[in-house]
Amino acid sequence: MNKSKDFLRRVVEKDLQSGKYKTVVTRFPPEPNGFPHIGHAKSISINFGIAKDYNGVCNLRMDDTNPTKEDTAYVEALKDAVEWLGFKYDGNVRYTSDYFDKLYSWAIELIKMGKAYVDSLSEDEIREYRGTVTSAGKRSKYAQRSVEENLDLFEKMKNGDFAEGEHLLRAKIDMSASNMKLRDPLLYRIRHAEHFRAGNKWCIYPMYDFAHCLSDYIEGVTHSICTLEFENNRDIYDWVIDTLQLTPPRPYQHEFARLGINYTVMSKRKLLELVENKIVSGWDDPRLPTIAGYKRRGYTPQSILNFCDTIGIAKANSTVDVSQLEFCIRDDLNKKVPRVMCIVDPLKVTITNFDGVEDIEAPYYPNDIPKDGSRNITFAKTIYIDKNDFSEQPQKGYFRLTPNQSVRLKYAYIITVEEIIKDKNGEIVELKVKYNKDSKSGSDTSGIKVKSAIQWVEESSAKKVELRIYDRLFKNEAPQGIEDINPNSLKIIKNALIEPAVINDKIDVRFQFEREGYFYAEPLDYSDENPVFNKIVGLKDSWNKNRSRDKKTRRENKQSNKQTQVNGTEPQMTKEQQKLFDKYTKELKLNNEIANILARDELLSQFYTDSLKEYNSIVTIANIVSNEVAKELKTKQIDQLKFTPSQIAKLAKLIDDETISSKIAKEVFEDMNNNGKDPAKIVEDKGLVQISNPDIINPIIEEMISKNPNNVTKYKDGNNKLFGFFVGQVLKATNGKANPKVVNELVKKQLDA
Repeated sequence: MNKSKDFLRRVVEKDLQSGKYKTVVTRFPPEPNGFPHIGHAKSISINFGIAKDYNGVCNLRMDDTNPTKEDTAYVEALKDAVEWLGFKYDGNVRYTSDYFDKLYSWAIELIKMGKAYVDSLSEDEIREYRGTVTSAGKRSKYAQRSVEENLDLFEKMKNGDFAEGEHLLRAKIDMSASNMKLRDPLLYRIRHAEHFRAGNKWCIYPMYDFAHCLSDYIEGVTHSICTLEFENNRDIYDWVIDTLQLTPPRPYQHEFARLGINYTVMSKRKLLELVENKIVSGWDDPRLPTIAGYKRRGYTPQSILNFCDTIGIAKANSTVDVSQLEFCIRDDLNKKVPRVMCIVDPLKVTITNFDGVEDIEAPYYPNDIPKDGSRNITFAKTIYIDKNDFSEQPQKGYFRLTPNQSVRLKYAYIITVEEIIKDKNGEIVELKVKYNKDSKSGSDTSGIKVKSAIQWVEESSAKKVELRIYDRLFKNEAPQGIEDINPNSLKIIKNALIEPAVINDKIDVRFQFEREGYFYAEPLDYSDENPVFNKIVGLKDSWNKNRSRDKKTRRENKQSNKQTQVNGTEPQMTKEQQKLFDKYTKELKLNNEIANILARDELLSQFYTDSLKEYNSIVTIANIVSNEVAKELKTKQIDQLKFTPSQIAKLAKLIDDETISSKIAKEVFEDMNNNGKDPAKIVEDKGLVQISNPDIINPIIEEMISKNPNNVTKYKDGNNKLFGFFVGQVLKATNGKANPKVVNELVKKQLDA
């Protein structure tokens, strides 16, 4: 267990010390509707890890409440993931479907208590009646049905007497609740589909919010740990258990931040799209972030667990750089795997002054790895080196083989070029070299100084192998879908050459191919006759290097653009434009820059006026129109916009009401621009409501302060500039959802305490 305990472990310890629970019981409850991914690995690590740390147990439960999407193949994949990561679940695998009879009886009880009713509104009507984040909802007229009518309808729903969508069972809670999840949530829906375990016994299936908490209770779960997206669902969790007055002890829900990784998608829908459209070879494609994909690529269970441990457990969602995961696998393999030589792009080399065969012993591990092991490599007249290790016209700083520069063959001798042989196209096809017999590695008396050693393999003993060079599946840091696929995510090299010991001795299944990266014997397609190796990860993070170079280019371009803007001049305003400019600056009190943008563009000005008619927020709407809307009108006609002045007005109101922050408003606008959705609906669906509750923000501030003790000391010593650092860290940790005013007040209060 970590010496520094995370907030979940502190909760568990407090509950044990107070006597609230005698034994810790957690659970990992995935839906069997897809293969588990790296986000599930984090959840597995947390739930099983906490149970292990406190001598408790963790259940593996399949949340199989949607028969249209579930499959036994997904169940097996989930079981395999848990076991591969090294955890053991308590007893047998559990299924929510095991509890369908009991859940049904509790639903009957809620109906009898007047706390649930059968609703017959359409899906659109339910959405309309629900209200918005700023206005209360309206209860369905069907909520007035008697207990007897509800019981009769619910039984008929169970017996299959109605079509899908004709009726639903809903909880009767509060249609004006600020937490919209409490506005009479759905408890059961009709599904005429065969369940992979229950068969055709049921025509109704419980919703997550009803089944989850009660399944936890049945299993004696103490700490129901889930991701932050279910934070608002906690109120339903508590309502169901409290309303049914279940005998203690009862479970309580606790949330942690879900895992997000750049250059990666973890939406099951998007992963399924990749599989079904054959963008990838299957759920275990080594480019996917599924556990099966990582396993097939060659990742170790320990590297995944180390990654989960490294990123920690937080209370606010954030995005982790994928290079952290890549570092964890490099770090794990560096201490374990043997080093061997592999020639990716072979170039024939003939040693003119050597005849015969010599066996050279070469260690598998460098001196800093405390492992023993070696193999014999054959040195003979004809060898192969990599084409990149020879340059006829080298650039400055090139230290490998050239016509005028000798080089050492690793573990062997120094060679010098005598002749370069080319084909009719001018391509180099062979080098004639001589070797120095006194230069053998480890007993060199030649006195020749060389600047590097290169890889090689001997012609007759080398084995031909296929290399699958995997790279990141997406080229964009925040991919949205198939359009962001990296076309170079898989490169297949058919004729690489490798030392024979790799194939013959099989000392391991993972190797470091020196200078190329870490590789894994492909578990499905490998054979001794046709060996295949998957590239797990490179030796260095080339992506970040390229990204830094791109950032530098963008900065230079930005500077160039700025210079152009400074030197340029705008045409003089027309009388009409000047009149508008004066109105915007003098009457509406807009700043000169925004007034200038609006006054000079007739379409933009009209859009601004139309938006103000809907909601009179002069400055907020001006900012949105002059920035976001103006950007779109540079490349589109007004009738091509997917959003309207009315929607921009609604977005402005959400900002003014502090429902969302200005930063989140940009994200909402992007959605409006892409699909024309209502801004309030986007905020509701994505859970983007601004966080102003000190009970949520204070723990994040505490975490930031505890992580930065040196900066706290400097602040208290008078470096007030660091105040902005702490505010920025909190806003970043909440993905911009925290209310900046509240954050400023709370940070100051904690730092000055």
